[in-house]
Amino acid sequence: MIFLPHGRLSAWYFWYFAFIGAFLPYFGLYLQSIGFSAGRIAVLMSLGQVMRLLAPLLWSWLADSGGRRVRIVAAATAASLASFSVVFLTQDFVGLLIGMAVLHFFWSASLPLVEALTLGHLAANPERYGRIRLWGSVGFVVAVMGVGLLLDAAPVSSQLWVGWVLLLGAFVSALTLTEAKGREGQVSGPILQVLRQRKVAYLLAAGLFMTAAHGALYVFYTIYLVEQGYGKTLVGLLWTMGVVAEIVVFLLMPKISALASLRKILLACFALAALRFMLIGWAVESVALLAFAQLLHGASFGAHHAATMAALNRWFVAGQQARAQALYGSVAYGAGGLAGALLAGDLWERLGPQITFSAASLLALLGLILVWRGVPGDSAGAAVR
Repeated sequence: MIFLPHGRLSAWYFWYFAFIGAFLPYFGLYLQSIGFSAGRIAVLMSLGQVMRLLAPLLWSWLADSGGRRVRIVAAATAASLASFSVVFLTQDFVGLLIGMAVLHFFWSASLPLVEALTLGHLAANPERYGRIRLWGSVGFVVAVMGVGLLLDAAPVSSQLWVGWVLLLGAFVSALTLTEAKGREGQVSGPILQVLRQRKVAYLLAAGLFMTAAHGALYVFYTIYLVEQGYGKTLVGLLWTMGVVAEIVVFLLMPKISALASLRKILLACFALAALRFMLIGWAVESVALLAFAQLLHGASFGAHHAATMAALNRWFVAGQQARAQALYGSVAYGAGGLAGALLAGDLWERLGPQITFSAASLLALLGLILVWRGVPGDSAGAAVR
């Protein structure tokens, strides 16, 4: 399977999200261990969102105009591996700021291009996307559990070597990818004609609010639980529960989308996201409620992401796919992720964890309003099959 296009893509997703699983939940702990304040941690952890504002659009324009997606992914992953090595050379804030900025500039190129590549290989069967993408969730689970166990027995800095090895795996995997054939010549006018459609604009804006709502989770969830007395292994298990729920949703999306329209799926995702962040903020003393909140990741990320990817695949033709994916990444994960992380950093220091997660819940509700007003009820067949 690994030598077939779908298997190679699955392997790449595994390594890519394994690195995120080792980096995102635990790098904040490392920064805290070397004396950084919550504000500085939020700045460093939001650099990925900063770079996703503009960098993916540059990379995707090059890819869509020249059909060089695989070469760009391989080169960007190699540069990411090299720039991550700065963590072994300095603990200075400015040094880490520069190193992480360079890392994320190149790292941000990879995912939208591979998303477009995957949808290109799937051609007329975008509903199979989840069965490939779920291997990214598997990689995340393996890494988040493995690093959680490691950090209960080893120094917090040991995660840095794990991250470097996982980036190496992503680079080697990128070298095996192949370009999609058969759909590159499709043209249906400038991409702006599609972007002006009301449903597209509202979908992108709703994605921004959903990602912003996750800002507190991605920056402070681990720190919050550790400060409440939870062991790192248990924290890793809670992260894992969320990703397992995500995997299950990816597998079930063809059935879910056959039963409900895109509008109904997205409305449910935003409503459950609002509930999830309220539970995290105000029920931290209950392991059972925290576990339930993590299972809601299947909706707040899994179903939302799969539905959005399928919508973009239907609304944009093949020659626009890399730019569409990059634009969504810039708006949702770039602007939304940056705003969410910085807002969380500010609220965390001034008003505390409960208010921070309550603000995240409010952001999810604002996204729900956008879906309610802008995504048509008959869009299931045109977006999610």
